[in-house]
Amino acid sequence: MTTPLLIIDAANVVGSVPDGWWRDRFGATERLRDKLASLPSSGVAGIEPPVDVVMVVEGKARGVESSDTIRVVAAPKSGDGDDAIVDLVRTEGTDRSCYVVTADRGLKARVIELGASVLGPSTVR
Repeated sequence: MTTPLLIIDAANVVGSVPDGWWRDRFGATERLRDKLASLPSSGVAGIEPPVDVVMVVEGKARGVESSDTIRVVAAPKSGDGDDAIVDLVRTEGTDRSCYVVTADRGLKARVIELGASVLGPSTVR
C-alpha cells in the first residue's frame, strides 16, 4: 500500500478565514504550516495515516520553509500556485491516492481531470 498524498493550496486555505491574514501573508502561511504539523501522523477527513503532506505557497509566502513534517513547495512565480499544484498531482500523485485541499473552482476541475480528489479548506482549518 502506498502513502496517500495531500496537497494543500496554502493561499486558498489561509484566505478562507478572514482573520487578518492579509496584513502578514508570510506569517499566516507559517502558522498554517505549523497547524498542519500533525496531519502526516493523524490523517484527515477519512484519509488514514501516514500521509505525505505538501503545502504549495506563492507570492509573499514563497519564503516559508518546510518543517519536519510538512514539505513546502514554492511556486516559481507569484500567482503560479495552481500550476505548481497541478504539476505535483501529475508527478507525485499518479500512482497513489492524491487529495488537493482548495476551494478554487478552476483548480478543482484541473486536478479532478488528473484523478485527484478535492477537499475543502475547512478540512484542515
